[in-house]
Amino acid sequence: MVDSGRCVVAVDGPSGSGKSTVSRRLASALDARYLDTGAMYRAVTWAVLQSGVDPHDGDAVAKVAGEVELEIGTDPTAPHITVDGTSVDGPIRGQEVTSAVSAVAAVPWVRQLLVAQQRKLIAEAGRVVVEGRDIGTVVVPDADLKVYLTASADARARRRSAENASDVAATAADLHRRDQLDSTRATDPLQQADDAVVLDTTGLGIDEVVSRLHTLLDGRVQA
Repeated sequence: MVDSGRCVVAVDGPSGSGKSTVSRRLASALDARYLDTGAMYRAVTWAVLQSGVDPHDGDAVAKVAGEVELEIGTDPTAPHITVDGTSVDGPIRGQEVTSAVSAVAAVPWVRQLLVAQQRKLIAEAGRVVVEGRDIGTVVVPDADLKVYLTASADARARRRSAENASDVAATAADLHRRDQLDSTRATDPLQQADDAVVLDTTGLGIDEVVSRLHTLLDGRVQA
């Protein structure tokens, strides 16, 4: 069993691969905190849109990012995020933010700013499951366990459309667009860490995925 000391699990992968659900379940099983780094980029994107700034205007986006104050709750049973004291848990999951977040997340200064905040939160938590796209490669390369979750394009689209009650074909097209943008950006692109364990979740249930990760972590910590 994993002991009660410091433990950091990095979970990376594309949208729809099951990162959020798996990460929250694993954090609860480990009695750990949970950090959704994607929510931080979405929160900044929400602030950018609220300010009337073009998400593709890097300088203007960086200015907004530097002025807003984010507060991130890391309880896996009730994660939340606020922007300047305003809860944005619902709005950041809307289509407007989803369509703009890749552009905002590609701004180097935004990434530098948020990575610094993420590392601080991770250090304070000590025992935490962190999900995103550059966790094992950039944010915490010394994680106890690095996992890259993936799934077939069809499975990812079906899962995401079920969550959002959206058209599967339109969702598949949007996921493909985001994958391209996130994996080809110049700064901290979505990619698999060399020492990450790759797990295809296409035919697996959530409980099975969590169980496999818990077993993998036990092996790493006890080695």
